[in-house]
Amino acid sequence: MSESQPQAVYLKDYTAPDYRIETINLRFDLDPEATTVTSRMEVRANYDPAEGRRPFVLNGQELELVSVSMDHDPVGDEGYEISDDTLVIPHPPAHFHLEVVTRINPSANTALEGLYVSGGNFCTQCEAEGFRKITYFPDRPDVMTRFTTTVVADRKEYPVLLSNGDRIDSGELEDGRHYVTWHDPSLKPSYLFALVAGDLACIADHFTTMSGKEVKLELYVQYGNEDKTEHAMRSLKKAMRWDEEVYGREYDLNTYMIVAVDDFNMGAMENKGLNIFNSRFILAKPETATDMDFVNIEGVIAHEYFHNWSGNRVTCRDWFQLSLKEGFTVFRDSQFTADMTSPAVKRIDDVSLLRTRQFAEDAGPMAHPIRPDSYVEINNFYTLTIYEKGAEVVRMIHTLLGPERFRKGSDLYFKRHDGQAVTTDDFVRAMEDANGVDLSRFSHWYEQAGTPRVEVERAYDAAAKQYRLTLRQSCPPTPGQPEKAPCQIPVKTALLSREGAALPLRLAGESQAGGSERVLVLNEPDQTFIFEEIPAEPVPSLLRAFSAPVKLEGGYSDEELAFLMGNETDDFNRWDAGQQLALRVIVRLIEGAPRELDRGLSAAFGKILADDRLDPALVAEALALPPEEYIAECMDEVDPLAIHEARQFVRIALAETHHEALAARYTALADPGPYRVEADAMGRRRLRNACLAYLVQLEGESERAFAQYEAAGNMTDSMAALVALVHNAAPRYDEALQHFYQRWHEDPLVLDKWFAVQAAAPAPGALERVRKLLDHPDFTMRNPNRVRSVIGAFVMRNPAGFHRDLAAYTFLADQIISLDRLNPQVAARMLDPLTRWKRYDESRRNVMKEELERILRVPRISSDVYEVVSKSLAA
Repeated sequence: MSESQPQAVYLKDYTAPDYRIETINLRFDLDPEATTVTSRMEVRANYDPAEGRRPFVLNGQELELVSVSMDHDPVGDEGYEISDDTLVIPHPPAHFHLEVVTRINPSANTALEGLYVSGGNFCTQCEAEGFRKITYFPDRPDVMTRFTTTVVADRKEYPVLLSNGDRIDSGELEDGRHYVTWHDPSLKPSYLFALVAGDLACIADHFTTMSGKEVKLELYVQYGNEDKTEHAMRSLKKAMRWDEEVYGREYDLNTYMIVAVDDFNMGAMENKGLNIFNSRFILAKPETATDMDFVNIEGVIAHEYFHNWSGNRVTCRDWFQLSLKEGFTVFRDSQFTADMTSPAVKRIDDVSLLRTRQFAEDAGPMAHPIRPDSYVEINNFYTLTIYEKGAEVVRMIHTLLGPERFRKGSDLYFKRHDGQAVTTDDFVRAMEDANGVDLSRFSHWYEQAGTPRVEVERAYDAAAKQYRLTLRQSCPPTPGQPEKAPCQIPVKTALLSREGAALPLRLAGESQAGGSERVLVLNEPDQTFIFEEIPAEPVPSLLRAFSAPVKLEGGYSDEELAFLMGNETDDFNRWDAGQQLALRVIVRLIEGAPRELDRGLSAAFGKILADDRLDPALVAEALALPPEEYIAECMDEVDPLAIHEARQFVRIALAETHHEALAARYTALADPGPYRVEADAMGRRRLRNACLAYLVQLEGESERAFAQYEAAGNMTDSMAALVALVHNAAPRYDEALQHFYQRWHEDPLVLDKWFAVQAAAPAPGALERVRKLLDHPDFTMRNPNRVRSVIGAFVMRNPAGFHRDLAAYTFLADQIISLDRLNPQVAARMLDPLTRWKRYDESRRNVMKEELERILRVPRISSDVYEVVSKSLAA
């Protein structure tokens, strides 16, 4: 980038493109260091030419321009204007053909945007603005065209040549080269373009759609990984069938391809018909992948497949609308995973991520609405707010409308906007029009940053048998938004008798009761809901299934939370009651309460542990204490070490008090049969390993963990034992680490686990351990997975280890400066811990701020890092 300060882009400045690209024909002559790209476009004015000619502006970065021709005639230097990031044709006709030839160096592309080389293979990543690093083009999502792509390469080195759409031609050329031509019949923006070339193994299968069409399924991996693809292929077929059954969406092309690559900034990319995946979301077998890996692979494959409609067939008009495709698709993949596994556990997993990380994002300097007003670098807005909070907003519409009416709305949305680039307003309008409802108040969720708070006031009138719930909403100020309008908040509610029964509900003004659960819609700053014929004061069950992404202040006593842990009929709320009770206990310890185990928490823990009627996966979640990151979000000033010590005290006290029960449950859950990727088997392993995590903290129990490590026939049990040993610095943990490395050092994805388990260990000396890991011969800054497994695990998953030594802040700043020269996207994402510098004590705060200021002084800092640092300092 130039030395000038990066400039913001604003939603209010959006205008439609001046030109349409009717078609584009691309030819790639592949060479690792000098690839030639020839682009032939048919261009037509998107305005009234009678008003005067407008310049045609094409985006381009890090390109060597070879030639420009218009309507087959060369264009000299005087016929165009070129800068660091644009090529401008000043006065083109209203309809013309433009040929642009560029040259690029894929081997030098360490940022992994555009066309680059990974493991000897060519691949692309064009979202959000990577296509401009391939050739000059109006690189914006509302410029949609039909692509025809010819890929030319040495046949011996690159026998596989892939791009979007259907293969329409292929042949041999002189000098041992060959070519394949692909045509994509669908209109698509440049961010959905993809190309892969290399020597890859192909695993083929097929799928019959609901209309009877046969679709070829092709999964490409490096040779030697073929035995790790069965789960991915099975997951793809399950996702295709589910999307037909639940949303009525059928796949449209003749072939669906997935390619797994080792070097990838994201998890995966939904390029039309040719998905490119980070290999960790494809490759899995029981010996090398954990249960959570299997679940994540299934979910990510489903996510990218669902994008075929919610993102590709209907795409976003501009990058401010990113949640249009991502929020909707995350909601869809969450539904899918809930159907494939345990709905309650999936909901708990989603909300845990939201509370520990997205709520923190909402409270930090990078807070933004799910439809931002501005950005400096769009890569910084691939955030949990866009994805996870965006999904929660779609979920609220689903809650308000119900499944059948939501399906009517989605059907209209896809029908109305197929082949278009649209906005979040268009999505909401389709829901309104299909169902005759008014969701205008709902727009505030898209426009406002921050996490709303809902405060509850309760009153019971025994004489009148009336129960009053008053709900008050507020939202704290965020950068640029000091005042907030009230949102439309669905609060799913039940009332429980003191015996634990859900009561029939009749609101004032209704003639009869209407079931035992209601969705109370909070539209105003405060509203009161009156329930009639309530025989005795109940315990309210509020925000069931986490029906809105808010912070609930329900005014519960410790006794009521313990009651809900034992009697709640909503699985999510039962879990949440335990989390809130444990949170209170830990916070009181941090504030100086006597170091003793809370009796109510201990009793509830024991009751859940002993209840073998419950889903084991749900029990495992219920036994887990709130993570340190979530505890930090609930405190005004964060003391990471005090949080860690208080939480550890409760964990050890629970383990000591329930030692026999934990050991008995651990033994009873042993699975004598073969490993199965099924919900019940995964739930049993989840609970058994949760018991082990408690037990290994006690003297004499490390041998149990080491025995499990030695006997484990699957990666789930192996990793659970290794984490238990390493994170507790238990006897023989180093022996286990050495054994693990010797066995798996040639498998990159498993080796990432070995690095991460050490970087996330909270014991003293964490910084020095991480420094040594960076010097390990298997560590490289050029692979994002490896960076995340060491630096990311240390700074984002090890709060006690990271914050114990102030020198860690200097360490992180050094790594960000180094990374920024290689891969600005990854560097910017590592900044997160420093952005919250104001929430810590003075000594930590001062060093964090100094390091942010030092990063900002680095010459030629990327726009990715500049935006995060400057906003953090200005907040």
